[in-house]
Amino acid sequence: MSPFGSFDLDDDDRMSIYRYVERHGTVDTSEAAEHVGIDPETFRHHVSILKRDGYVRETDDGKLRVQLDCGESEEHETAGLHYEIRPACQADATGLLGVVREVADQREHLVAESVAEQLEYEDALFRNNAGETRVFFVATVEDEVVGWCQVEIPRLAKLAHTAEITVGVLVEYRRYSIGSHLLQRGMEWARTNGCRRVYNSLPETNDLAVSFLQENGWRIEAVRNDHFEIDGEPVDEIMLAADLGGPEPVRGG
Repeated sequence: MSPFGSFDLDDDDRMSIYRYVERHGTVDTSEAAEHVGIDPETFRHHVSILKRDGYVRETDDGKLRVQLDCGESEEHETAGLHYEIRPACQADATGLLGVVREVADQREHLVAESVAEQLEYEDALFRNNAGETRVFFVATVEDEVVGWCQVEIPRLAKLAHTAEITVGVLVEYRRYSIGSHLLQRGMEWARTNGCRRVYNSLPETNDLAVSFLQENGWRIEAVRNDHFEIDGEPVDEIMLAADLGGPEPVRGG
């Protein structure tokens, strides 16, 4: 069973286990068993079936998390800086939130504000349910998070071919192509998982982000006049998109 197919968990206990893991990110097996109130032997049976059918996986330290194949870590070096691009893990949550908050504090990055709100009120970085699939990739320098890429794919059939991609990098690390590598990783993951286009919307005041996406092959599709209000002033919304499956994004930014 593919994680992107329809959810056909017809056993109530099994669905309860999956929902608990999906909602909390990474959980101890004993914690999940206690929450759903299933005896240990039956619980182990249900977990075995969930693992077999590709719903969850067990980490090296014996914890359960949603099964989503996000690939491996990639090492990069730009202008003497070594950094890693990889799927986020639950241990990254605090550092990731800190980076998102710092980017959001620049005020023109309104999407980062909504990402920060999500991270503050949800335990899980990865979501895979009837409403959406969401993954995070992070850029790290010496194991510290300095940037992120969030990919959200709606499960609604009419929109499942699209993905929203959000990228942010700390100011001090914007000269090393980290943003471009994160964007490419997110676009490749969306393409691999059946998406044909990606999109994002930004206030026109965030001209650096608009230029960054355009340099990486995105195009402006529409402008909504006076859609935002920033510091009491009306600001246009710039709606950008890119088609997947075409030329690779350029390395810049």
